[in-house]
Amino acid sequence: MPENLLIPSVDLRIGSLEEYNRRQKEKAAAHHRKPKPRPCISISREFGCEGYPVAERLRELMMQKTGDEWVLIDKAILEEVARRHNISEEILQTLGENNQILNEVFATFSQRWKSDHEYFKLLCRHVVALAEQGNVIISELGGAIITRHIDHSYHFRIYGSEAFKTATLASRLQVEPDAAEKIMHRQQKARDHFTRDFLNRDDHDPILYDLLFNNDRMSPGRIAATIAAYVESGLHWDYHTGATP
Repeated sequence: MPENLLIPSVDLRIGSLEEYNRRQKEKAAAHHRKPKPRPCISISREFGCEGYPVAERLRELMMQKTGDEWVLIDKAILEEVARRHNISEEILQTLGENNQILNEVFATFSQRWKSDHEYFKLLCRHVVALAEQGNVIISELGGAIITRHIDHSYHFRIYGSEAFKTATLASRLQVEPDAAEKIMHRQQKARDHFTRDFLNRDDHDPILYDLLFNNDRMSPGRIAATIAAYVESGLHWDYHTGATP
């Protein structure tokens, strides 16, 4: 699948996740209590839009604004986390077996995912655990759907014209426009099928999102800056103390 050419090495992001977990543990130990929740952000996109550049830039901006570590999560990194058992266990230690949010998330799913995609349960457990800790940017994974029960969550979607998405894919994948257009339609169809059949939602539904962005008219940097400003304006706690202003 050519999409794996569009994002950096998983190993680099695993290192970021390990550093994130280390800092979370240090904070918990220093305060002798569970840290206050931080915001989590989900970014959804139509296939061919520049979701990953937006997420990477947003992570940089949020670390600058908060002085805190942020981690970027997508399917590739969660599958690697599931494979590396020690990291997986560290994340899941924060999530109880009877977690109410997780129960509500699973209640969203149709019945067929249990037999066809059992691994998705593990991925969702990790997404919910990380989202509850906060300072997390979730790329794809139905993030706006499976974390919508979490109060400190913000959700955004990037869309674009077929011409824009085709041109972007052709450039990034180094393929002809006709081939890029076929890839775009095939992958979008697969994504739409998944969210309809396994999450019982249409992720094109604007009601799921705080803001929508037209990628034809906004660069990744501008989208990221707008999201960062929006999230910052909605924060109701001090990042360093956890106190309400």
